[in-house]
Amino acid sequence: MKRLYRNKRQGSIGGVCHGIADYFGIDPTLVRLLWAVAFFVFGSGFLAYIIAWIVIPEEPF
Repeated sequence: MKRLYRNKRQGSIGGVCHGIADYFGIDPTLVRLLWAVAFFVFGSGFLAYIIAWIVIPEEPF
């Protein structure tokens, strides 16, 4: 079963984007770009990232 985790080993700040990219099997750059668009266009990207950082558990090693 697939689980959503933050990937801090390969992620840049909190590992949220890389964890989401791993879960969906896409490039992390695309996820980061979507977060940036949400931040600059809708103004909600930063708040959504912080919430995801808190809610998504860190990947167990």
